[in-house]
Amino acid sequence: MICIYGIKNCGSVKKAFQFFDAHALAYTFHDFKSAPVSRDVIRNWAHLSDVATLFNTKGTTYRTLNLKSLNLDDNGKIEWMAQDNRLIKRPVIEYEGKLLIGFNPSQYEGIFLA
Repeated sequence: MICIYGIKNCGSVKKAFQFFDAHALAYTFHDFKSAPVSRDVIRNWAHLSDVATLFNTKGTTYRTLNLKSLNLDDNGKIEWMAQDNRLIKRPVIEYEGKLLIGFNPSQYEGIFLA
């Protein structure tokens, strides 16, 4: 089963929904706002991907909190993502032991339509 994590009004998450809906692919959605993911989940994701990819440095939250000035290591980034899930790049998609981060239609096609 495809599980999409994110925030439903996020543009990239909306694009992922559109992709899966257009190809009639069933998925579940986990909303960070109504049910934040734990530090343990984020650590597991970091093992499947990497912290640099998972940590959203382009979002408003990152800039507002002025996190660039803290020069965070991976553990620091994980702690901040656990405190505020808006710092996680979206969408995060779990599928058959794989983790996809961000909206990438060509990557999606290769995995879900192959």
